[in-house]
Amino acid sequence: MLTSLQNSLVKQIRKLHSTKERNKQQLFLLEGTHLLEEACAVSYPLDAVCCTPQWHQTHPQLWEVICSQCYRVEIVSPEVLAAMATTVNPDGIVAIAKRDLETVQREAQPRQIPFTGLVLALETVQDPGNLGTMIRTAAAAGASGLWLSEDSVDLDNPKVLRASAGQWFRLNMAVSEDLRATVRQSQQAGMQVVATLPTADLTYWQVDWCKPSLILLGNEGAGLSADLAALADIQVKIPVSPGVESLNVGITAALMLYEAQRQRISH
Repeated sequence: MLTSLQNSLVKQIRKLHSTKERNKQQLFLLEGTHLLEEACAVSYPLDAVCCTPQWHQTHPQLWEVICSQCYRVEIVSPEVLAAMATTVNPDGIVAIAKRDLETVQREAQPRQIPFTGLVLALETVQDPGNLGTMIRTAAAAGASGLWLSEDSVDLDNPKVLRASAGQWFRLNMAVSEDLRATVRQSQQAGMQVVATLPTADLTYWQVDWCKPSLILLGNEGAGLSADLAALADIQVKIPVSPGVESLNVGITAALMLYEAQRQRISH
């Protein structure tokens, strides 16, 4: 059992709390039983998994699955586990995995985003809770995928993974080096691009969501940049009562995704 904070693996995992180290090591951190269950369910390769003796005793079946698809497994003291986790009250297990999806999916089909169905395109989203919520909602609503601008919060930020409630492993996602180019590519492939703007004339339920659609959503404070919004084929608003400035971006995404699902089911 690992009991020292000076252990090389322990030190390596603790460093992954920072974006800089995740970029440097090309690894990311998974925390909690539910995330590990979801990772195992889709056979996502794990580099190392650490758990406490108590967790090991209470999750024998999951531990067996983890051991079958993990390079290294370790039992660690509760104190060491707490130091490796980013959560205040970790539930007893953490893991690390390669962040390069193409590398880890050599034997599986890469998660590519199709230019069809319903896709989110997010510009400069900064709050990991918002991004995780949108990933979770997009997966629940049957979206085809999610694009994220390079200047947004990391897709594999630990808080993003937790807020996604495990759906991180099930939704097609990618970081776009040039979101404007991605939008144009979507249009060339036949998708309608819908942007949310408070000054728009149409409300979001007046769109024909049965068409392949790319939903553009912007930064929590500043909204969509003007040049990106100008690329949209359709601009829509979400009605709010007087005195209310705007809705949370995660709520906005949910409303539009589920209106699209409602229309598609009713047709």
